[in-house]
Amino acid sequence: MKESLNIRSDGALDFVSLGALVHRLDPGTIPFRKATECRIHVSGGEFNVAANLADCFRMNTGIATAMAEYPIGDLIAERVRAMGVRPFYKRFKHNGVNGPNMATVYSDRGWGVRAPVVFYNRSNEAAAQLKPGDFDWNSVFAGGVRWFHSGGIFASLSATTGELIIEGMKAAKKAGAVTSFDLNFREKLWSIWGGEKKAAEVVNRIVENVDVLVGNEEDLQKGLGIPGPEVAAKSKLDPSAFFGMIGKVVNRHPQVKVVATTLREVVSTNRHRWSAVAWISGATYSAPTCELEVFDRVGGGDGFASGFFYGLLTGEPPEESVKLGWAHGALLTTFPGDTTMATVEQVRSFAKGGSARIQR
Repeated sequence: MKESLNIRSDGALDFVSLGALVHRLDPGTIPFRKATECRIHVSGGEFNVAANLADCFRMNTGIATAMAEYPIGDLIAERVRAMGVRPFYKRFKHNGVNGPNMATVYSDRGWGVRAPVVFYNRSNEAAAQLKPGDFDWNSVFAGGVRWFHSGGIFASLSATTGELIIEGMKAAKKAGAVTSFDLNFREKLWSIWGGEKKAAEVVNRIVENVDVLVGNEEDLQKGLGIPGPEVAAKSKLDPSAFFGMIGKVVNRHPQVKVVATTLREVVSTNRHRWSAVAWISGATYSAPTCELEVFDRVGGGDGFASGFFYGLLTGEPPEESVKLGWAHGALLTTFPGDTTMATVEQVRSFAKGGSARIQR
């Protein structure tokens, strides 16, 4: 049995993320090549977790990130404020022509047998220019911090962002915080400057400083460069391949105390089967499986991570923490956009077996 997490009970900030803010253009079910209008969602894998914890779970959260000073930056900053997240910005002047920019993600929702399509414009992205020394971590953590988080999307942006994550992790550990990292392997982003080999090199150096890992077996294989297990999963809901990799992960990174992931079987774009599992201090835990009618799948994994972290931060038993993450991730897929519109009461009700009966 491994040592369990030691989460401090106090701190001005319960949770701080380090990552990139982006805006996602969403034409709904219409493919971009035929779109005439879009909704704008503010997102970012690392931001989403902080936003969910603040808005749904009523925790004090912050984000360290880049902000470009132009109207798109203003739009994004307004949404950060609206979600209740405290920003720590490294500001960049936009030259009015080509940046630095706030990244754009394009993602339609697909429908039925037609899958969602995602592509990016991260040209001259402000967040990719972030580097060690850009944040005064003593100031960010001055009132105390309980949990620090980053992810593989931010690490993939440039040669300096991974180094900044390592700097932030070390400062957070010095401040007494638990550290977590969502592997979130994105082949398109890593392929620009090194591919899987570079990803494994950077991510393994980051994970040396991490207590809690989030990622499925593909994330573990490609993000950490660890060969897959001999056992093959019988279905996307079978956790055997994921659990089969845990020994290899903790042999390489023995300080890791928690590894968790969602399990998703896609029946169609709008119908998924959904579960979640975690390895916590040597024991394994599984959430139930539910049938999801999906409105917008983007952000479901971040929804799981935030609910799971909330359970751990509030001292819930491990199995209940996994269920809270599973329930919140499920609910998040029923809303438009990447961040939560759920309440903690709805999450707890669903985690305990609630239904879709009308609430009066």
